[in-house]
Amino acid sequence: MNTHADPYIESDFTDRQGAVLEAALGLLVEGGEKAITTAGIARAANCSKESLYKWFGDRDGILAAMITYQASKVRVSARLGGPSQSPEAFRAELQVFANDLLTVLSGETSLALNRLAIGQGSREGSVLGNLLIERGRKTVRERAMVLLQSGQLAGVLRFDDRAAAFDTLYSLVVGDFHVRMLLGETVPALRDELARKEHVEQAINRFHLFYSKDHMN
Repeated sequence: MNTHADPYIESDFTDRQGAVLEAALGLLVEGGEKAITTAGIARAANCSKESLYKWFGDRDGILAAMITYQASKVRVSARLGGPSQSPEAFRAELQVFANDLLTVLSGETSLALNRLAIGQGSREGSVLGNLLIERGRKTVRERAMVLLQSGQLAGVLRFDDRAAAFDTLYSLVVGDFHVRMLLGETVPALRDELARKEHVEQAINRFHLFYSKDHMN
């Protein structure tokens, strides 16, 4: 259960399971929905179909695990402090979260998952959209809530509604970038690592204008 190096919160998957899910995500990007079969994943990941069923269950279970695994790449520290955490340390963790969020959402894997879900949106019985909400966005949201609470406990942030604070943070970091990328646009703020870092810095500065204890005094 260690897809990220300590001190970040671990995913629910072993390294081997993570490698299998990476292979499955690669198949999705290359071949779309039809490529996600137990036989295809077993070949790509060099594992048995029996192992897939044991770990993830049926095809919907594999899709759910793929999305959960993808969301786990948006990291939050497992060592978030309480009142002793410095503003600088909290800001650094906020930057990690925001950068990871943009990196994951702008990657070909997440774009492929979302485009597939949009394409299935009008189909009766389509489950991928619900999985992206339940296993993707909600997983990221829960991790962000932990992060924001740590900032509040440390006295760095002040807010009455943590959910509203998350919505503000998400809007400032992501904005309309995800929709534009889904439509095939190249977003200048995400063209390279330096541009993304500059955007994250600006987004966090604006977030602190809303919620920083110092700015609110």
